Amino acid sequence: MSKSGALNLVSGVGGKINKEDVQSAVEQYEKYHTSYGGDEESRKANYSDMVNKYYDLATSFYEFGWGESFHFAHRWKEESLRESIKRHEHFLGLQLGLKPGMKVLDVGCGIGGPLREIARFSSTSITGLNNNEYQISRGSALNRIAGLDKSCDFVKADFMKMPFSDDTFDAIYAIEATCHAPDAVGCYKEIYRVLKPGQYFAAYEWCITDHFNPNNESHKKIKAEIELGNGLPDVRSTRECLDALKLAGFEVTWEKDLAADSPLPWYLPLDTSRFSITSFRLTAFGRFITRTMVKTLEFLRIAPEGSERVSAFLEKAAEGLVAGGRMEIFTPMYFFLVRKPL
Repeated sequence: MSKSGALNLVSGVGGKINKEDVQSAVEQYEKYHTSYGGDEESRKANYSDMVNKYYDLATSFYEFGWGESFHFAHRWKEESLRESIKRHEHFLGLQLGLKPGMKVLDVGCGIGGPLREIARFSSTSITGLNNNEYQISRGSALNRIAGLDKSCDFVKADFMKMPFSDDTFDAIYAIEATCHAPDAVGCYKEIYRVLKPGQYFAAYEWCITDHFNPNNESHKKIKAEIELGNGLPDVRSTRECLDALKLAGFEVTWEKDLAADSPLPWYLPLDTSRFSITSFRLTAFGRFITRTMVKTLEFLRIAPEGSERVSAFLEKAAEGLVAGGRMEIFTPMYFFLVRKPL
């Protein structure tokens, strides 16, 4: 996990956005979302700008509270969050059958936490695809620290328009990333195009479940909070996700919502009714300290104006995720393994 502290948090807020422009960037980002008068159509039409603003604003908070791997995990009893995240990543590598010498693509790689873990676990060379300049620069620095800068790299590009030739990669994976795409079929078709025939694509996808009722106001509110707090144009259903994979041309090997049989709830780290020493920054008291620290540093003009608002919408997202998990209307780990036919 990342060792970033308070100064790294505040110095990273805004990413590549000029510090004096952070406040206006927050306002522009918020306006894409339902709670601030936005709608799904505008989010999809402007997804690149929306997602880039989100990750510029939120990445340092993620790394401070969560570490280098920005995702949830199926978790066993007596297993720490860090252990479950690593096992979750290893599981993905095993399902893909990764072996030394394979050329692998990580779609929407964040700052490369999973990329580094899976590369070490499987002895493969992995390219991380990301359209956010700040995350790539941060990931490149972390690759150098880990000694993986010669075998793993990053490419700045939109995963709806990948700069790779057809049939380039031996395996492709995505961890809670392709849900940012405005068009699932289009995104999966691009992945299909750059994957070699006969090879596999695996992912953990954020989805609403069959328990979600589009006419239930409480359900709609939770969905909107998740979209706002996580930079999502929309949250698709598991069925829509599966249909999109088939329309893109993939053969489905197997698919399952891994959250359904997780011995511990996936949302446990965000549940403010629980306390954890190992995940202290995610507890109610830890989040209160972070919130107070950010407010103070912004008041002292050490953190850019707008930092507290970023912290606030991330808190709202956490509330939505916990509520969605408890009601079983949302999952962050709809897993699928699909194959490009020969």
